[in-house]
Amino acid sequence: MLIERFKSKIHRVKVTEANLNYIGSITIDEDLLDAANLIEGEKVQIVNNNNGERIETYIIKGERGSGVICLNGAAARRVQVGDVLIIIGYGLMDFEEAKTFVPSVVFPDENNRLVG
Repeated sequence: MLIERFKSKIHRVKVTEANLNYIGSITIDEDLLDAANLIEGEKVQIVNNNNGERIETYIIKGERGSGVICLNGAAARRVQVGDVLIIIGYGLMDFEEAKTFVPSVVFPDENNRLVG
């Protein structure tokens, strides 16, 4: 049996941009993607701590070291620049593997940069 399990999280990043006139997705700094074990095109859930919105979309790789967190397209209407988000990736895995799987969790600083 396969189950869907939390595999990656970027915890408490700030929205730096919202681009309504884009096809869709979320642009994330490549450093954060690498640290959280997320990849371009991967489906993610975005939880907005400021207003409670939950959004599902896919990732676009942002400029490495930029700190960019940009909601694009329709999702841009559901955030404000400065909102605090949690970005969560899930994976399908065997039930037994899921019991011992250790997710990748990243806690960026207030400028969306890796700490340490």
